[in-house]
Amino acid sequence: MQRPPTLPALVCAAALVLTACAGEDKDNKAPTTPSGVTAQASSATSVHVMWENSSDDKAVTGYEVFQGGKRVKTLPAAKNMVDINRLTPKTAYSFTVRARDAAGNLSEPSPAIGVSTPEPTPEDKQPPTRPGRLTGALDGKTQVRLSWEAATDNTKVTSYDIYQEDSRIHSVSGTETKALVTGLRPGTVYSFTVRARDAGENSSPDSNTVDLTTAAAPGKGANTAPTDLKFTVRKGAVDLSWMPPQANGPIETHELHINGTLATTIVWGVIPEGKTVTHEMIVPDPPGTRLSIKLRAKLPDGKWGDFSAQRTVVVR
Repeated sequence: MQRPPTLPALVCAAALVLTACAGEDKDNKAPTTPSGVTAQASSATSVHVMWENSSDDKAVTGYEVFQGGKRVKTLPAAKNMVDINRLTPKTAYSFTVRARDAAGNLSEPSPAIGVSTPEPTPEDKQPPTRPGRLTGALDGKTQVRLSWEAATDNTKVTSYDIYQEDSRIHSVSGTETKALVTGLRPGTVYSFTVRARDAGENSSPDSNTVDLTTAAAPGKGANTAPTDLKFTVRKGAVDLSWMPPQANGPIETHELHINGTLATTIVWGVIPEGKTVTHEMIVPDPPGTRLSIKLRAKLPDGKWGDFSAQRTVVVR
């Protein structure tokens, strides 16, 4: 008669099974190497590094940026650009980027990109002029192409910074007047402006604003954002006008958000479709204050629609 296995044998067998299963689940595959790495000296003491997103068999969880072989920044997966500050003027630097996944696997380093910081201009307090005639166009479903007229400066424009609403999302060399912005979400309104910057870290006023709406994702209805938002700044007030969304029914209510916070609810009663509406916004803030303004409408089904493009005004 065959004897039953002893307890130690059973424990050993269970451990082998668990070890085998753990080995099967272990992620040993590294993400792809980040591509399209660029490094742009945006001042005498800072460099702007950017790269294209990597991919992984599970998910990329972050990026590591190296300066001359030394890690100087660790970033989440959603970030593919960073400013490296506190550098030495008139100095050559080299940067590489590696992607990381949840298991800690690191990609191969990207090819090293060299860049030199310019000479400092400590006495330069004059900002560049405003970039002119910003235009943009959709390029596929998740990216846009922007172009503008060059700014001028008493020394030299070292970079152009691209802003989406009030967040800088991209930078290009001061010799460039075009940019490709990638990684956008479908069915979303984006508002872009450009500022010129010099080696003294002086930034120009904002260019004109360009609004672009990416195509809706499959199965999602039409965009429900108010459109054509315009403003006129007066002393102590801002006059707003916009077109309510087409929503197969009457629009009676809008929310006005300032600097990301609900400021007031605007109620008129039924607004005829295709009619531009206006609102006077009283502003108690001191002159020079920057305010970011956007709206959304309450739809006929009781839900709030998409936000309009954002406008940034400077109080008089």
